[in-house]
Amino acid sequence: MNVRITFMPSGRHVQVGQGTTLLQAARKAGVYIPTRCDGKAACLMCKVHVSPEWAAFTGRPNDAEQRKLGPLLEEGIRLSCQARAQGDVEATIPEDRLKAAIRRQLERQAMDDELW
Repeated sequence: MNVRITFMPSGRHVQVGQGTTLLQAARKAGVYIPTRCDGKAACLMCKVHVSPEWAAFTGRPNDAEQRKLGPLLEEGIRLSCQARAQGDVEATIPEDRLKAAIRRQLERQAMDDELW
């Protein structure tokens, strides 16, 4: 059975087989999710946010994910290498920290320019 995975904020989506990890689906969709451990739940870089209405369709967190994420699981954070699509899912990829810092700096500069 195929399921549809949508990645936000890009809105890109892909059809994959049920049980596919969100990381595998992202790669198939051409959506970049950083990782160093190649899906072994070791680096914690592949975090995604799954809102409560979609959470039931990503399966229960396994022991490794529970140990690694702890209370972040309650906030809807999942490791894309461990969360497996059981149905249609929408996952949000957090903005890269460096890109976020650059964006905030550019926004501040634009505000400063408006004042002059």
